[in-house]
Amino acid sequence: MSDADSLKVPFSRPSISNEEEKAVLDVLRSGWLTTGKYTQEFEQSFSAFMNKKPYMLEGREAEGLDTREVISLAVNSNTSGMILAMDACGVTQGTAVITTPYTFVSTATCARHLGADVYFADLEKDSYSIDPKKIEEILKSPKGKNVKAIVPVHIAGNMCNMKEICRLGKKYGIKVIEDAAHSFPSETELGYGGTIGDIGVFSFYVTKTITTAEGGMVCTRNPELAKRMTQMRMHGMDRSTWDRYTSPRASWEYDIVAPGYKFNLPDILSAIGVEQLKKAEDFFERRKKIVARYNDSFKKLDFIQLPPDGQGNSWHLYLMRIVLEKLKIDRNTFASLMQKSGIGISMHFIPLFHFTYWKELYKDFTPQNYPEAEQKYSQTITIPLWPDMTPEMADTVIETVKKTGSEYHV
Repeated sequence: MSDADSLKVPFSRPSISNEEEKAVLDVLRSGWLTTGKYTQEFEQSFSAFMNKKPYMLEGREAEGLDTREVISLAVNSNTSGMILAMDACGVTQGTAVITTPYTFVSTATCARHLGADVYFADLEKDSYSIDPKKIEEILKSPKGKNVKAIVPVHIAGNMCNMKEICRLGKKYGIKVIEDAAHSFPSETELGYGGTIGDIGVFSFYVTKTITTAEGGMVCTRNPELAKRMTQMRMHGMDRSTWDRYTSPRASWEYDIVAPGYKFNLPDILSAIGVEQLKKAEDFFERRKKIVARYNDSFKKLDFIQLPPDGQGNSWHLYLMRIVLEKLKIDRNTFASLMQKSGIGISMHFIPLFHFTYWKELYKDFTPQNYPEAEQKYSQTITIPLWPDMTPEMADTVIETVKKTGSEYHV
């Protein structure tokens, strides 16, 4: 029995059913397991999903943003996609990106893999999103001349201020790469999250709003950026594996045009993604019902601050913020008590300035210099939120929160 099975309410479980099982068996029986026709179908279906709302193009046109159709490229992880995106945007030795310290480590380490520096901007006061004012402070400073890309992270699926961030990108002549790992399907007047900037990168890790077990998708409206990322995704080859082995042209006839990577998504995972994508809107509606149940209960508690809910929140995560002044215990103790009560919880995120590598790399990268990120970290617990949660499971979480808070209330 797994640890998750021993919990009253696991932190997360994927919503997998007969459709996904059949799709995987179809791939296994096809004789072609790596990147091929199922991956092409997944990419095309994802692009169709992202391109289906015409009103978004009107909003983009009003902001002077690219209105071409979204191009989607499947990759084996969000991390791989971020490396491809940064490479395509000119991030290399001697350059830099700006991102938030309040993110999973790969957002920043992808830049380091390419030899670039990372400049961090603190969060907005009333959200978990990177603060555009702090971004511009960096861009105005001497360090700004090295910046090739701004990398906003849509924490928990709640969108950053993309209008202002895209304006900064245009003003300073730099690219905007959205870390959209949490933000499918976050819908805004400028497009779905991950299609607003120059490039967006999604995650389909097992806990995400749709899953391929491991995997991701890169989206862009710029064909030149798409071409570079397509080549770099598979060793810098000028032909895909599927083309090499299904085309009349000899499979060994190809060129290497750049020192690329091996970041492709195999068909056996893409087949799961094709079926998950069909259910994405249903999954989203089910998540929202759980969120509403949480909010209705937690808004009555003075020791809980409800999570932000801006335009287009995908509700990948429910960030429950503890009002420490109302309690005799800290966040870690509260979280531990919930775990002991059988509730699977997590933390999103440990700010990067708490990790040895980053502390040693940048001496001024300290909690004191990023007070908003540090404060939110000290107060936040991520509680269960997944489509197949029953109302009874949600109520178990709610009652555990109430019980813990009431026992340690000031």
